[in-house]
Amino acid sequence: MKKTASILLTFIMLFSVAYSAPDLDAAVEKSVQYINSAVPSPNVSSIGGEWAVTALARSGAENQQEFFGKYYDNLVKKLTEKNGVLHDRKYTEYSRVILAVTAIGKNAENVSGYNLITPLCGFDNTVWQGINGAIWALIALDSGNYISENTEIRGKYIEKIISEQNPDGGWSLSDTGTSDTDLTAMALTALAKYKNDEKISTAVNSAVEFLSNSQNENGGFSTYGTETSESVSQVIIALCALKIPQNDARFVKNGKTPYDNLMTYYDGNGGFYHDTDKSGSNQMASEQAFCALVSLKRFNENLCSIYDMTDIKKQDENANNTGLSGKNPDINVPGFSENRTFSDIIGNSAQNEIEALASRKIINGKTDDIFAPDMPVTRAEFSALITRALGLVKAENVKNFDDVLADDWFFTPISVCANYGIVKGISDTEFNPNGFITNQETAVMLERAAKICGLENDISQDGARDILAVFEDYTASSDWAQNALAFCYKNDIFSDDTDLINPQNNAARGEIAVRIYNLLKTAKLI
Repeated sequence: MKKTASILLTFIMLFSVAYSAPDLDAAVEKSVQYINSAVPSPNVSSIGGEWAVTALARSGAENQQEFFGKYYDNLVKKLTEKNGVLHDRKYTEYSRVILAVTAIGKNAENVSGYNLITPLCGFDNTVWQGINGAIWALIALDSGNYISENTEIRGKYIEKIISEQNPDGGWSLSDTGTSDTDLTAMALTALAKYKNDEKISTAVNSAVEFLSNSQNENGGFSTYGTETSESVSQVIIALCALKIPQNDARFVKNGKTPYDNLMTYYDGNGGFYHDTDKSGSNQMASEQAFCALVSLKRFNENLCSIYDMTDIKKQDENANNTGLSGKNPDINVPGFSENRTFSDIIGNSAQNEIEALASRKIINGKTDDIFAPDMPVTRAEFSALITRALGLVKAENVKNFDDVLADDWFFTPISVCANYGIVKGISDTEFNPNGFITNQETAVMLERAAKICGLENDISQDGARDILAVFEDYTASSDWAQNALAFCYKNDIFSDDTDLINPQNNAARGEIAVRIYNLLKTAKLI
């Protein structure tokens, strides 16, 4: 009898050890190894992308810069290919990317010139996909305290979230749907920062009660009747954001905490199963569990929550973009100042370039809200744009034009441009400041500006003709402009997405913005 009891006790002890929750730090370390193995090249994706990057960055794991660099390079490549548009309808794509970018210390307001925050300032587009859009937009904006002065858009998202809370305290994807554990946890994560507000605290307390009542007897959570590791992962993330410990009496069932339940899905090697069938570790489940483990680790260490990244100092993307070796030392491109956009450029092909320049105060709108991308640009206005873009101020060798007087607003920018050889006038005595600048004239001035940026022009006359021959109307360009046009096309300062140069046509404001932006990029100044 004693022998039988001893065997039974041994079995029970072995069973308990086999299913006891592993040490948190050890599980985090194993998860780091899992991610490094499962995600060799992180990309813009809900699997093998932002969640892996975010959790890895927030885990404090060492020697991950190569991993983060691969992700950032892949992101920039996609933004370039898609002209800055991650998705035309699902704005959670922007939110997810913002979290990853911020987690690795980059500034989501300037990812290779693209401002990923701007789309989330459009409330209607963001919530088109439902409450999920509002939840993750709020989390993303708060992650790096982006546009902190814009309390209106945050207020709209908060109001949207609270207004769609169900009577039982939970949230659902549809207006008539049953409250969903995952979505409720996500909503709590978004509202955690605001829980001390009286109106918001009521919603938070009700949602916490819903989650407590929804918890299964084994400490886990189900979504629409199916218990999954993703559900308990989201709850752990929410509780950590709310600073509610795992052993809070409301979330201990039969002695089991959410963390205890999560670890029953653990495969022992950094991976996690999706459901109780345990038919093989699942990468999505593993990445979500990794986020939960990191959340709990940070909670235990009294650090900012996983999505509260205000503890991270954003790197200036332009810190290393000091230009080419041969650039004029007087060049000083303005840094990022503030987010700027205009109502009439949304969806315009030049939107990202206009926003990038406007955010540096290089280019202005016609009003605070109107840019007028199709309006022509005067020669004086173009001179002002070039001087601001390159940060040039010297006007030592002033060239006198009869139609540019000392009390004219454009006297200084034209004088500065003339000093650096960027402009020369339409004659020895006239500049024609109020005349509209043509496409071929912008090419000539940009080619001259490129030279002081350190770019070299070694294109021969025959070479210029070969480059321009692909355009139907290249013979309409003036002889004095053809070399500069060829230079601008060769160096991607001018876009070659049409078969026409339209050399004699007036250049539009949107086109000018793209060309100046491209010059700065080509010269490695931004």
